[in-house]
Amino acid sequence: MKLAQLNTFCANLPATSHGVQWGGADVWKVGAWEGGKVFAIAHDNATSFKVSDIGWEVLRGAKGCRPAPYLASRGMQWIQADLTGGLKPSEIRDYLKDSHSLVAAGLSQKKRCELGLA
Repeated sequence: MKLAQLNTFCANLPATSHGVQWGGADVWKVGAWEGGKVFAIAHDNATSFKVSDIGWEVLRGAKGCRPAPYLASRGMQWIQADLTGGLKPSEIRDYLKDSHSLVAAGLSQKKRCELGLA
């Protein structure tokens, strides 16, 4: 999967915003940039995303995947996946969609309604 394809996919998920920070990384949030919650980070040939308990167990040792630097070391269940090998593009899209859903579920009911995610 190419970075441009990942960005196009994330842009088409509901109620997302995009910014570039942390040394040129594409950062995707659920909600507005200010106050939104991160669900994906992509830089060069890798992306990081939030995963469920099951996703964590499956992916942390999978080919082309590892616990996401900085995030996983702080106790968060985030995986970094190589965009050039390991997971298929369809699998990356599924995990990005799941990450979006996990992050959206952590928002207040009021916020989800405001964003059209209830």
